[in-house]
Amino acid sequence: MVTLTDSSPLDLDEAPREVQPFKTQLLKWVGNKQRFAHEIASYFPQLGPENTYFEPFLGSGAVLATLAPRRAVGSDVFAPLVGIWQALRFEPDLLTSWYAERWSRFSASPDRRMVYEEIKASYNSNPNPADLVFLSRTCYGGVVRFRKIDGYMSTPMGVHNPVSPESFAERVDLWAERTAGADFRQMDYRQAFEEARPGDLIYCDPPYTHSQTILYGAQEFSLVALMEQIAVAKARGVRVALSIDGRKRTDSELLRLPIPEGLFESEVLVNLGASMLKRFQMAGGTLENHLVADRLLLTY
Repeated sequence: MVTLTDSSPLDLDEAPREVQPFKTQLLKWVGNKQRFAHEIASYFPQLGPENTYFEPFLGSGAVLATLAPRRAVGSDVFAPLVGIWQALRFEPDLLTSWYAERWSRFSASPDRRMVYEEIKASYNSNPNPADLVFLSRTCYGGVVRFRKIDGYMSTPMGVHNPVSPESFAERVDLWAERTAGADFRQMDYRQAFEEARPGDLIYCDPPYTHSQTILYGAQEFSLVALMEQIAVAKARGVRVALSIDGRKRTDSELLRLPIPEGLFESEVLVNLGASMLKRFQMAGGTLENHLVADRLLLTY
């Protein structure tokens, strides 16, 4: 067994397997790992036909779609987000129409900002997947942020042109094919852990502990509680991979986190480039001192 510390990353003894990149993004979402999902998935064990892949902090679904597993459960506590994924699974044409209707109103208006704010107000009055899918692709930097006090989405409109309905429809078709083996559910991550069986794989990409208190549905989250769940799962023979805060170039040190000694067998650093949240906060300022890396911790 390899003992991990907070001071130095460890290399795996074996080279990772090759996983082909899949860079066609469906949703814009803070912490989206689309560009590096293939690198993360390359450290996953091969799953047999009887094994299930679980992703209980689903977010943008980038790793799940890159892996394209035969059997998967993708879940999240955030109901409007899960509604998008369930539409992808069962009613992809409806998902396409949600986006197309809002894009048409937005594009035809001489005041796009006004239409964006109308759609955002519609979402805030009644959080729903139809508004959220358009807002996620149209808001500034793809940083969908929420006020903790009431879940109010506050991100302003972005400066970019959102993809056309035709392009979005093509993405929906492609993603529906790659996630055909997945069951999407709204549930707490602890329920996903309870459902996992020996030989299954759980990939956890929880909210970043140091920077995401205003993001991702303003959810409460305890890293200590997650570590306890991982320990129980490991003891049952469930394999767990965890992406967590890594090195920020501003201090060139691994952030100190409550990682129990002996829980993880190996670790790698995955280079994720510039922080999306910092990009949003700096409004285009220089980012060379705000590069981040994820620690990928493995119980196997």
